[in-house]
Amino acid sequence: MNSAPATKQASDANDSIMNVHLTAIHPTAIHPTAIIDPRAKVPASCKVGPYCVIGAEVELGEDCRLVSHVAIEGPAKIGADNAFFPFCAIGMAPQDTTYKGEATRLEIGDHNEIRECVTISRGTVKGGGVTRVGSHTLIMAYAHIGHDSVIGDHCMLVNGATLAGHVTVEEWAVVGALCPVHQFVRIGAHSYIGGGTTITQDVLPFSMTSAARDTHAYGMNKVGLERRGFSKERVRKIHHAYKTLLASKMNTSQALETLKAEADKGEDVEMLIRFIEASERGIIK
Repeated sequence: MNSAPATKQASDANDSIMNVHLTAIHPTAIHPTAIIDPRAKVPASCKVGPYCVIGAEVELGEDCRLVSHVAIEGPAKIGADNAFFPFCAIGMAPQDTTYKGEATRLEIGDHNEIRECVTISRGTVKGGGVTRVGSHTLIMAYAHIGHDSVIGDHCMLVNGATLAGHVTVEEWAVVGALCPVHQFVRIGAHSYIGGGTTITQDVLPFSMTSAARDTHAYGMNKVGLERRGFSKERVRKIHHAYKTLLASKMNTSQALETLKAEADKGEDVEMLIRFIEASERGIIK
C-alpha cells in the first residue's frame, strides 16, 4: 500500500544527495537543472548553465563556461577557458554509417569560443579515432566539424561552415560562411575562403579562395510591388528607372545623373537614387 510513497521518498532523497554533491563542488557555478555524469571531471572554476548535459568520460579544463543547453559527450578532453554557447552538441558520435559505438575521442585545446548550435563529432576507428580542435579558435553558429578532422590554432569557422570527415584546417585559416568542405581536404595555413564557396580540393596556404560571384540585378520586383499595393504609375516610374540603370549603355554615374535630371521622378526613384549614392561597396547591376 505504501510502496509508491516510499519510492517517491527514495527518489527525492537521491535528488537531494545529487544536489548536495554538486553544491559541495561549486556552490554557485552549476545550475540546478544541469545534469553531470558522476564520471565526468568538472573543475570548481567551471560554470555550467541551465539545462546543460555533460556525459561520462568528459574532462573539462579550468574556467570553462557552458552558457545553457550545451550537450557534451565523451570520451572528450577539453582544455581551459573554453566557452560553449546554447545548443551546441560537442563530442557526439560520428555521423558515419560504419561507426558501431567504438571508444573514439574528441580533444579540444584552450581559449576557444564555440557558438550556438555548433556540432563537433568524435573520431572513427578507421580515421584514427580522434577529432582535434586546437586553441584560440572561433567556431561560429551552426558550423559543423566532422569526425577525424583536425583544426589548428587561431582558426575561424564562420556561420554555417561545414567540414566533412577527415578535413584538416591549418593554423590561422578562415573558412567562410556556408562553405561546405569535402572529406580529406586540407585547408592551408593563413588561407581565407570566401563565403558560399564549395571546397572539393586542397586550399593553398596564404591564398584567398572564393567561388565566382556572377551576380546580377535582373530588373525590379514587379510582382512583389504589386502585392504590396503599389499603383501602376509608381511601378511604371520604378521600371523606367531600372531600365535606365540596367538596360542602357550608361555607367552607374551617368544613369544617376540622367535620373536626377528628370522631372516628376517620384519618391520611389528618389529613394533609389539616395540608396545608390550612399553605397560604399558599389551596387549589383
